[in-house]
Amino acid sequence: MEGENEEIAGKTRIDEEERLPIRVDAVNLNDYSGCEPWFERLLHWTSPAKQSRIRCFRRREDAWRSLLADIGIRTSLSRQLNIPLGRIEFEVNPYGKPALRDNGELHFNASHSGEWVVWATAGQPVGIDIEQIRSIELDIARRFFSADEYRDLLSRDSRDQLSYFYDLWTLKESYIKAVGRGLSLPLNSFSCGLDEEGRARAGTNTDGWHFKQYRIDGNYKLSVCGREAAFCSEARVWTLEELCREACLLA
Repeated sequence: MEGENEEIAGKTRIDEEERLPIRVDAVNLNDYSGCEPWFERLLHWTSPAKQSRIRCFRRREDAWRSLLADIGIRTSLSRQLNIPLGRIEFEVNPYGKPALRDNGELHFNASHSGEWVVWATAGQPVGIDIEQIRSIELDIARRFFSADEYRDLLSRDSRDQLSYFYDLWTLKESYIKAVGRGLSLPLNSFSCGLDEEGRARAGTNTDGWHFKQYRIDGNYKLSVCGREAAFCSEARVWTLEELCREACLLA
């Protein structure tokens, strides 16, 4: 939802035979106060522009979310590309989608909401979205969902509609991020959803894309979209201290 997610996405060149399935990582922020001594060190490895934006946040948890979305991506890329994470540089495409400052084939994406920061890396276009489940007026779906999705939502038991709304929302956001066209692609111009067995599926105008959901917290929905159905079986969940230590090893 607006104000809850920050996308980091891009690609660089890797050997064809080294391509990996879509990898999904997550870190929980509930103990960030205990990791404050790491903050400035981690911040130093981001770009000057990123450092300025992070320092502008009034709420400390927002600063941590933004910082870890960047550091999580850098940590995964550093491992895969065998370069220090502080030497990774990003640029943006005409739609505002960040990418590595060279041409290649390693793609990545990040999102955050509430206590969680998540990111995905892959040798194919990929998008990821996480949302905290909170009470909302479901009529918002009439505006942002396709007609098929809205009918699908209303057909669900009333007790399940809020949960399914966030299924649909995160699936749609993950698709938009994977495509990389930002808000130039209207949310109601395509469809996706869950089949009768609860598996994520493509729909109208999303043919050729694949979806998968991961459960890391019962109060959140997490969806991933890729060009190929080469998903990891489970997300790797880091503690904040583990991720901080991993980043320092790769600096």
